[in-house]
This record gives sequence, structure tokens and C-alpha cells, in this order.
Amino acid sequence: QVVLREFGGGSVQTGGSLRLSCVLSGRTFSYYAMGWFRQAPGKERDFVAAIDWSGRATNYADSVKGRFTISRDNAKNTVYLQLDSLKPEDTAVYSCAAARAVANNFYTDADEYLYWGQGTQVTVST
Repeated sequence: QVVLREFGGGSVQTGGSLRLSCVLSGRTFSYYAMGWFRQAPGKERDFVAAIDWSGRATNYADSVKGRFTISRDNAKNTVYLQLDSLKPEDTAVYSCAAARAVANNFYTDADEYLYWGQGTQVTVST
């Protein structure tokens, strides 16, 4: 059984940084492409970033491009999301997700993901 657990959320001021981590247990981490999504209160869940199984291919939502960086360490079963230059509109619950890896594909559609973490809160104040 695959379990995903996120770490690293918190509260920061505008312009600050956070690093989120997501650890996968229960299966071989490199079997999965990984993604980060976020959901703000009263809004739908949005794609944030995705990475293929190897870490060589990544994709970002336009709203975070140039500010957020996704990476992974297959030896540690962990995917990261570095959040820089944070804005109040980045406030949301951030969740990681795992999709079965196919070649060097990454996935922006939440329906492609099989497993989800519980989420971690990120709050950005002015």
C-alpha cells in the first residue's frame, strides 16, 4: 500500500520561502511520477508542479513558474517543492500525488494520479 506524507508547511510573509517534502512509502519510489497540487478555501484543486520518475522532466503551472521548483531524491523516496517569492495568493493546502511512471512522462491532470497525501497548509501573509 502506497502512503504519501507531506512535511514543511507553515506561515510566512510575502516574499518568503518554504520547502515542502513528500515521502512515499510502501512501494518503489522510482516507479512513480510525482506531482504537487493545491487547494485554497472555496476553490477547486489546482495543478502546481510535476516531475517524471527520473527527475529530468518537470512542468509548472504558469502562476508559479520561476518561483517554485520541484525536485526529487529517489534514494530518499522524497519529492520536494521549493516555494520562493511567496505571495498571499499562494495560500492553500498543498498535496503531493503519485502516478504510475510511463517513460519520462509527467502529469498535470489530477485524474492521472493514483495516490494522494493528506496535504500541508501554506499560509502567506502581507
